Amino acid sequence: MTSLLDDILTSARWIACALNSSGYTADFTPGSLRDVERFMVEHSDRGVALAGGLLATEVGPRLFALGTYVGETVRRTRGGTWGADGDGPTAEMNIALHLPDGSIIWPVQRVIKRFRNGPEDSIAFYGVALGLTDTPGQPRHRFRCRE
Repeated sequence: MTSLLDDILTSARWIACALNSSGYTADFTPGSLRDVERFMVEHSDRGVALAGGLLATEVGPRLFALGTYVGETVRRTRGGTWGADGDGPTAEMNIALHLPDGSIIWPVQRVIKRFRNGPEDSIAFYGVALGLTDTPGQPRHRFRCRE
C-alpha cells in the first residue's frame, strides 16, 4: 500500500503524461499552468464536466491529479515540501505544500475551486500570484513519460 505522499508524485506524473498525450504542455514549468487552465476551460464549465470531455469520467481522481501537478510545479519552481494529515476520505483534498517562506498552499483544493467557480479562479493566475513567472524565450521541454 502506498502512502498519500507517494500518491502525490505518482498522480502528478500520470496527469502530466495524460495532458501531454492530449495536446497540452505539461512539463512542470510555470508556463505549463496556462495549459492546465486551457484544459479546465475546454473540459469543464463552472462545476460541470463537459460531456465527452476528459473530465466526464473519474472527475475526482482527475482533479486530484491536476492539483498534485499544480502543486508539484510550484514545488519544483519555489521549493517546499508536501505534507498530508490524516488518512480519511477527505485526506486527499487536504494535502498541503509548505513553501520555504513559511506559507502553506492547498493546490488540490485550488483546482477543485477552479472547477466549481470557473475562470475567475484561473490556475494560470494562481501561479502568477504565487510568484511563478514564465520567462519569454525560456526553453520548454515535454515531460518524458516512461513507456
